Amino acid sequence: MDESIWDAVRASRGWLDAANGTGQTEMTCRMLKLTEEAGEAASAWIGLLGQNPRKGVTHSREDVAAELADAAFTALVAIESLGLDSRLVLGACARKARARVGPPPT
Repeated sequence: MDESIWDAVRASRGWLDAANGTGQTEMTCRMLKLTEEAGEAASAWIGLLGQNPRKGVTHSREDVAAELADAAFTALVAIESLGLDSRLVLGACARKARARVGPPPT
């Protein structure tokens, strides 16, 4: 991943720490923020499908992708907020997933 992503994750954690502190309540809010972002992704998907007849189609695939990216970024900030290196944690997760799906197709 681009180094600017990791820089932005660390900067966001620092900004939140400075503004809100690092206590348990703040950590709880950072975890809940991930749920909020996931909800926004779900809402965008519902909008893409036009599932609400009153509203019709309100979102695009790009909107859904942007909301998913917000959720991913928020998760990385939460990992950093736990005092862990989000790059290492994400790498371990990717290796576990890769092992589960087997070798790349030839």
